[in-house]
Amino acid sequence: MKYTKYTIETTTEAEDYISAALDAAGIEGIEIEDSVPWTKEELDEIFVDEVPVNTNIPEGHALVSFYLEEDKDRDAYLTGVREAIEEMRALTDVDFGTLNIISDDIEDEDYLNSWKQFFHAFEIELANDTTLGIIPSWEEEKTPLGSDIILHIDPGTAFGTGAHETTRLCIIKLSKYLEKGMKVLDLGTGSGILAMTALKLGAGCVRGTELDKNAIPAVAENFDKNGLKDADFELLMGDVVSDEAFRKKTGSGYDLVVANILPIVLTPLTGVMHEMVKSGGLVIYSGILTEKAPDVIRTLEDNNYEILEQQELGEWCVLVSNAP
Repeated sequence: MKYTKYTIETTTEAEDYISAALDAAGIEGIEIEDSVPWTKEELDEIFVDEVPVNTNIPEGHALVSFYLEEDKDRDAYLTGVREAIEEMRALTDVDFGTLNIISDDIEDEDYLNSWKQFFHAFEIELANDTTLGIIPSWEEEKTPLGSDIILHIDPGTAFGTGAHETTRLCIIKLSKYLEKGMKVLDLGTGSGILAMTALKLGAGCVRGTELDKNAIPAVAENFDKNGLKDADFELLMGDVVSDEAFRKKTGSGYDLVVANILPIVLTPLTGVMHEMVKSGGLVIYSGILTEKAPDVIRTLEDNNYEILEQQELGEWCVLVSNAP
């Protein structure tokens, strides 16, 4: 299969905003290139969302790239990308640069193999002094030493690997708040990484929702790799925010709901969350730039949710609250 690589010319200060906009438009597996030197901590844990420094890029400039398969409705995706970027740009005074988009056709093998030099096994420190190790298939024998939980995930044509700050934050909070036997809802399942983490931590059952049909084979493959094929999990396709019938199908009385989604979705989601989470249940929100956290907190409090905790990682944060 052939892919087209689309590269957006932007600025280093707008990288996170562009990344968030691409996520909102249904794009995953992005690459970021700039001339900013990596810190020692970053070099110790190279992750899939970034690639090594490109010294040919002028200072302050950046390239953010994503891939679309040949059978995708590319015009629709590009329209969605442009609209999402404009929405994100309206939220800040940050310079987004030229936003020119360059395209380049590449072969399937070249695309898939390109990830292998950037994505390596890594660990996430969980609550209670435990760790979760994430390992790609080509490093199966390099299991992170001492990991209490192991997940096998390959970066493919879509969805996340757990490297991004927002996913890490969700995983950390799941390890802190999830109790054995809990009924969990994962809104925006993607690769299934949060659903699998919940099951590995002892959730009794997990339901996931998604809008992108590519999640179906991605989740099935990842669950199979992790010995969770027969786990009590169901992936439902639909929009819980706008579709009342789908919300009813998704179910109610969840002990814990996790949503790693942008604030533009979290805000209306909060208004209907009570239909899914039980009274006193836990809600974990991430996908939030720290500067936007007050807006999300205000929305939660306006809907009578009690904020239990806020934690930041990089420019992102996670919020944990109790449902009314």
